[in-house]
Amino acid sequence: MNKRHFLSSAALGSLALHGTSHAAGKPAQGPGLLTVTGAIGRGNRGAIDTALDQMMVKQKIRFDKAHVFDFAALLALPAVTIKPTLEYDSKPHTLKGPLLADVVRATGAASVDGTRLMLRAVDGYAAALSLADARKYRFIIATHLDGAPMPLGGLGPLWAVYDADSYADMASKPLGDRFAACPWGFYHLEILAG
Repeated sequence: MNKRHFLSSAALGSLALHGTSHAAGKPAQGPGLLTVTGAIGRGNRGAIDTALDQMMVKQKIRFDKAHVFDFAALLALPAVTIKPTLEYDSKPHTLKGPLLADVVRATGAASVDGTRLMLRAVDGYAAALSLADARKYRFIIATHLDGAPMPLGGLGPLWAVYDADSYADMASKPLGDRFAACPWGFYHLEILAG
């Protein structure tokens, strides 16, 4: 993952065009950071706009409805703090954000273990994960790194991640192999019914 490069920040601008708050129908407090599609409930935005959702179009994402979270909506969910050793500097860092399973539940999606998740980063990197594994390993959507919001151009503004050090089966892997299912620059989650 360390060879990946981010798209320019201008590409992220299309996400802001459809940002809405956690509550359907209310204007966003800020730009939409996470778009959740697939087997969700009612959603809080309509179909993909092929003219304005350029990054999603280029990554071949299609949907009829979505649930968009802005920063305030993610911060409104209960936060979890983890302290994994990261592959980039081999040091422990403090990460904080809501559980991925709680975000799935907030969309109105069925929360069954057979549910599959596709997590996508702004550069197109995608990782598949089952909801059962997201629960087992307590994946979070990190909004903060070492006490500060994560900027675009680093690992943020969102990172789907877990504390690999806390699970023997993951901690036994080489450090560089522990985070393949953890896209940084995370912006799109597709929920696939099990």
